Amino acid sequence: MLDRRSVEEVLERRVRPALEMDGGGIELIDVRENRVFVRLVGACGGCPSAAMTLHYGVERLLKEEFPELEALVNV
Repeated sequence: MLDRRSVEEVLERRVRPALEMDGGGIELIDVRENRVFVRLVGACGGCPSAAMTLHYGVERLLKEEFPELEALVNV
């Protein structure tokens, strides 16, 4: 089920460890209407590859866990 607690658990288990290895991180801002709103922080916040990381990394992992996910939005 796509809710804040479930998304936070997936971020903590599957996403944050990889981002932290490069000096970055991700904050969960909101989950509503099958959309997840996040903010990249640290080294990831200003990285030129941030859009690729979100689309091909984070969004792909979240869609594996939550097929109903419609969009991952960077705020």
